[in-house]
Amino acid sequence: MRRRVVLYDAAQFEPLTDEAWDDGRARDAIAAIVADADAAFDPETLWPVYDWDGWETPRPATNLYVGAAGVLWAVDALCRRGHAETSLDLAAAASRMVELERADPDFEADLAEGELHAAPGALLRGQTGPLLAAFRLKPDPGLADDLHALVRGNVTNPTDDIAWGAPGTLLAALAMADWTGEARWHEAARETAEALRARRGDDGLWRQDDDYRGLGTLHGGAGNTLALLRLEPDDALASDMADVLARTAFREDGLANWPGAPSTTLVRADGTIRLQWCTGAPGIVAGAWEYLDEELLLEGAELIWRAGAHGDVKGHGLCHGTSGNGFALLKAFARTGDERWLERARRFAVHALRQGERLRAANGRGRYSLWTGHVGTALFAAACLDADARYPIVDDL
Repeated sequence: MRRRVVLYDAAQFEPLTDEAWDDGRARDAIAAIVADADAAFDPETLWPVYDWDGWETPRPATNLYVGAAGVLWAVDALCRRGHAETSLDLAAAASRMVELERADPDFEADLAEGELHAAPGALLRGQTGPLLAAFRLKPDPGLADDLHALVRGNVTNPTDDIAWGAPGTLLAALAMADWTGEARWHEAARETAEALRARRGDDGLWRQDDDYRGLGTLHGGAGNTLALLRLEPDDALASDMADVLARTAFREDGLANWPGAPSTTLVRADGTIRLQWCTGAPGIVAGAWEYLDEELLLEGAELIWRAGAHGDVKGHGLCHGTSGNGFALLKAFARTGDERWLERARRFAVHALRQGERLRAANGRGRYSLWTGHVGTALFAAACLDADARYPIVDDL
């Protein structure tokens, strides 16, 4: 008798709220998140850092992942899209952020903590993110030159993922090409893509660690493929990655999940099963939604829906929380046009907003980061308002 496959750990999740989606309440919640970020800002030290986000480092955080660059990018994006207004001088805040980053780079703190991946050019944890966010707010030739050097210097980074490596700086180069129209950015993007393609293994994947060849969007093949396809369409690459994801999926009763890297089990060394954007079906669906076999994509989306919202340990955010899982449902809507998936994504957004309000009250303040904090949840709610499935940064710089 075949043993049933357990696809997720139900104890990590909680039932979705019964509260109905309401456009006005969503808009009010987004405005409240931005107002809280405005109030918490300090012109010298930027935003307070949540313990986990600070990685136990007592310093202003400037990076795109959990630092000021991500908050500034998110607030600016919400304002540009008409979902919020800010009292802050975002350009001045960005200038202070760059000053702090240059004086005490985030990636150097990661190196001091033994983080093998740390690199100055990293999009999410290095200098590329702060400089990119600053350039978006106030274009400056000096920033552009520094960014160009970071992008080209990251071409040989051996960690091939969006967080640290060349795939992330490929996305940065493409954004700069759009914003400036300068040929050097297209050249940097093609140089990066050529090197990235050359490092792809016979198994269709790339190396992130000595013994890790990931599948997902943050750390793996789905994200690397996404970056390459942003540069130019490639049906063969998309088909190859769809095959990789099909053969590495765990499927049971019309549901699907993925391990972080090809494996004979979904259970990690610590005994957990991941079902979140950074590892598992939410990231695979969100990153590979355009080319993944539709039946398999919907099996992954259905598992996310049935699991419900992440509990407070993971929280409401984009990386490993309720909002990140909800974005996968928006991708299912984008792929199929089925309004049911938009309605489900909006249920996740309502829950994430209320979860964020509850945690802010319990902690006495908000969590000021893009991937783990309240501004990321605000972006997810705004995406549900607009029925816009673009995931922050990865799809929309």
